[in-house]
Order: sequence, then structure tokens, then C-alpha cells
Amino acid sequence: MANCAACGQTIIFGGKRVAERRFCSDKCVAAGSFLSVADTLPESMVSARVWEIHNGRCPVCTGAGPVDVHSSYRVWSGLIVTSHSTRLNVGCRRCGNRARLKDAGFSLLFGWWGFPWGLIWTPIQIGRNVTAMLRSEEDGTPSAELTQLVRLQIAAASVQQPAAPAFAVPPR
Repeated sequence: MANCAACGQTIIFGGKRVAERRFCSDKCVAAGSFLSVADTLPESMVSARVWEIHNGRCPVCTGAGPVDVHSSYRVWSGLIVTSHSTRLNVGCRRCGNRARLKDAGFSLLFGWWGFPWGLIWTPIQIGRNVTAMLRSEEDGTPSAELTQLVRLQIAAASVQQPAAPAFAVPPR
């Protein structure tokens, strides 16, 4: 089985292939256009912006960093429907743990209502949040997730703002 190059979702049947990448939907194909631009960005440009963000202030609480990407895990259920997800939060460790705590509480309240998957996924997602809160993530370097996020942001900005022409013709 393949994973979508844009969103990471597992593709069981079908999907769309563009060059060497596979996508799960037309929406992800459109998002994937940034991936080819992101692949061509100079590493020095990406690295400088990553370190600027990592050493900057938290965008959530404006407190001291280091700023990084923190994953939190959530599940909700309704009788026969269960949905579980991983949410990415950019911020300091304290804000990341706050998001994990909120998602663990959300899962505790709304996750176990589905049978049988809600009863299975609820303790898994709560355990993942608790484990992530207890694990030390600080090694002084930005994560690969932050680097990829910054790479995609720079690519999106460069696609939306094309380069100015080399010369301008004055109006008459």
C-alpha cells in the first residue's frame, strides 16, 4: 500500500499518480504542486528560516521557545462511526503538552462511544498523548517535521508571489 505524498493518508485502491508521487484525491494533487517547488529550494534558505522559527517566540503563547512541531492525538466516536487523527501543533513544548492534554480529555469524553473501534482507539490515543507528554523531545535541534513545514511554506509563498520582472516599462 502507498501513502499520499501530500497528506500521508494510506491509499488502498486507486489514487492519482503525478510523476513519481501518488495522491489520494484531486485536492492533494493541487497541494502536491508545492512539493516539486519545495524540492528545488536551496537548503541554506530553508535551514536559516527553520532556525529562526526554532529560536523564536512561541506563536501560541508568545513565550520563549524553542518552537517546534508537536503531535497530539484525538479520537471521537458515535455508535458505529469512529474517527482518529494526529494533529500537528507548532509552538513551544508547554503549548504542545497543553494541546495533548486537551486532545486526551476530548478523547476520554467522546472517544469511547463507538463499538468496537471507539473502545479500542480511545486508550491508544490517550496513551500516545501521555507518552508524548512524558517523553523528552528537546535535543536542541529542530525536528524534521518543522523543516518540512517551513520548506512547504516557502514553496507556497514563492508560487503565490511570482518573481518581479527584470525591467519595468513606464506607463504612458
